[in-house]
Amino acid sequence: MTIEETPLLALEDATQKAHDALYDRFSRSRKRSIVGVVSWAGLLPMFVSQSFVPAIPQIAREFHSTGPVINLAVSLSILTAALANLLWARYSGFYGRRPIYLFSFPLLCIGSLGTAAAQDVPQLMIWRTVQAFGASSGMSVGAAVIGDIYRLEERGTAIGVFFAACLLGPALAPPVGGLVAYYASWRVMQLALFSAGLSALLMVVFFLPETIHPDVQGLQRYLREKGRGDKKWVWVWLNPFSSLWILRSPNVMAVTLANTFVLITDFVLLIPLAYTIGVRYNIKNEALIGAFFLPAGLGNVIGAPLGGSISDKVVAKWRAKRKGEWVPEDRLRATTIGSLVLVPMSILLSGLITEFVDGTPGIVLNLVCLFFNGIGIDTVLSPSSAYYVDVLHKQSAEVMAASGGFRSVAVALTAAGVLPLINTIGVAATNALSAVLAWLGFVQVPITFRR
Repeated sequence: MTIEETPLLALEDATQKAHDALYDRFSRSRKRSIVGVVSWAGLLPMFVSQSFVPAIPQIAREFHSTGPVINLAVSLSILTAALANLLWARYSGFYGRRPIYLFSFPLLCIGSLGTAAAQDVPQLMIWRTVQAFGASSGMSVGAAVIGDIYRLEERGTAIGVFFAACLLGPALAPPVGGLVAYYASWRVMQLALFSAGLSALLMVVFFLPETIHPDVQGLQRYLREKGRGDKKWVWVWLNPFSSLWILRSPNVMAVTLANTFVLITDFVLLIPLAYTIGVRYNIKNEALIGAFFLPAGLGNVIGAPLGGSISDKVVAKWRAKRKGEWVPEDRLRATTIGSLVLVPMSILLSGLITEFVDGTPGIVLNLVCLFFNGIGIDTVLSPSSAYYVDVLHKQSAEVMAASGGFRSVAVALTAAGVLPLINTIGVAATNALSAVLAWLGFVQVPITFRR
């Protein structure tokens, strides 16, 4: 017998089937292949920025400059990446994910060759900008691809795995960059980045299909609205800064602030490492300085999938408590331990240890602090990134770029100012200030999910 609700139920069932079909387009093995490609793409921006840090003293000597001046190349590349991310994300929602990779990676290759051939500081700055511009598509577009192919209940774990692979960069890039700088030259590392960019380009060409959902891609909608359905491609000027309007959302802004204050601790610890731990314990070998980044990177690799997996379980738990009602902010509950304990305590203790503990015990304890800081940071970033994709799925690349851009500007300012601040007030006081900021970030998250 037909009742009043029957058409509505049929419509709901048809809608659910259409929704499921979007995530069933690719087999499980194909999804893993796609994750592998975008993870390699996401690893490259980390290598571009982090492999440069251990070589700063060597580059400063070669160009007859100073550490703080060469360190500006790090800040400049971070700032460039932030702005470029907005551009790539905006256009990835219009033209699709794949074309962005195909356009950006050649720029990475050109910038790497230019950096390797730089003869003075201005040339270095220019080519590092081009290099960072090309590499920066990896994180925001990669996270959007994950959101395209994985359902809500799988997304936190998948993004955690993606971030774990990407964050092999902080684990491997500094030691590799330090080894290459010490035994060969920092220029050789830039040639290696050219090869890595070329390999990523070829992987996209041969192994990455277009993943964007048809109802999300702006180009087809634009052609229909303009009555130009006979065309497959036209160039449209888009405003990359329009993504920043997403930050008007109090929830997105609060989570972005929390992530920013947490991430700042990473750069306060790692950017000046050659001038803090290196000087304090008389370590001048670039390879050894690079090795100090390994514990933080290892912590990142463990923390990213751990945080993503925990956030999926938290979502399922609270969804069951509410009898099937899904509240996106529940995912943020998984960030508490990292933002309240692991991140601020690790940087606070590292500053005190560097200031007051001599010799081998000081080195070992600092390594422990770096490890737990890495875990803590990514148990905050992974659930937060999955939350962004949950609440703004159709604008997943844009929200990742907007939040990432905000963080990157703050991090760029931190990278430029951390050495002068340490020279002025000391390591312990600088680290304590960063710990206080991390605790301020923690406060933002409970406010968000309680609202």
